[in-house]
Amino acid sequence: MPTYCIGDVQGCYDELQSLLQLINFDRKNDTLWFVGDLVNRGPKSLDVLRFVRKLKKCIVVLGNHDFHLLAVYHKLTHPRSHILDSVLKAEDSLELINWLRKCPLLHYDLNFNCVLVHAGLLPQWNLHTAIQCASEVENVLKSDHYIDLLKHMYGNKPDRWSLRLRGWSRLRFIINSFTRMRFCHMDGRLDFHYQCKVGMQPTEYLPWFKVPTRKVRNVEIVFGHWAALDGEIDEPYMYALDTGCVWGKGLTAMRLEDKKRFQVNCERE
Repeated sequence: MPTYCIGDVQGCYDELQSLLQLINFDRKNDTLWFVGDLVNRGPKSLDVLRFVRKLKKCIVVLGNHDFHLLAVYHKLTHPRSHILDSVLKAEDSLELINWLRKCPLLHYDLNFNCVLVHAGLLPQWNLHTAIQCASEVENVLKSDHYIDLLKHMYGNKPDRWSLRLRGWSRLRFIINSFTRMRFCHMDGRLDFHYQCKVGMQPTEYLPWFKVPTRKVRNVEIVFGHWAALDGEIDEPYMYALDTGCVWGKGLTAMRLEDKKRFQVNCERE
């Protein structure tokens, strides 16, 4: 009864099915963890949502593209292409949206001592604070006020954590930390511009997992979001799973029990 963690699918339904065939997925006994970004950019977001929603033993954490779909559905922002039209026009679109908005931002499994997130864990947070902050956003997303949250979530400010943050600014920062974070300034501010490989960024930036004062240690962290890493990271207890399937590379699964990886190539030109 293994648990498999799967990288950013982003609408790559055919590759997801090939990957599950490769690992001999048994839906009655095996568990799947998805690092977020189920949708967008790839050609079959609707098929991915319908498939994952029906899985009984499954955890999905929200990514920035999943939040984008929620906002697009409620006409709070404009899509950059027609790639999400199949979801928006589907007869079960509302059911899918309501299911998606009830997914968590963070999942912690005590047995594995492992955290599942989309982008990462803010270096200034300990595990308790991270779980608490995720819960704050999750509670609003599950409430009747979630559209107000979507209205206020866009923006790069504030870019630094403070216990004094309140209201929409606090929730916006939490969402950005869990779904958009890659590099940090030396003074702790988040950067939302650089998406390059580690080592190609300006010297004043550090990847979030290399910040010397990072508080969460000796806890396994599984994340996606950063395709430029190509799944390679030389940090203990860290597992990057976005291997850029939507960019023509591959879709990756990692068996949590022994950290063995499985990968299929993108099936499109």
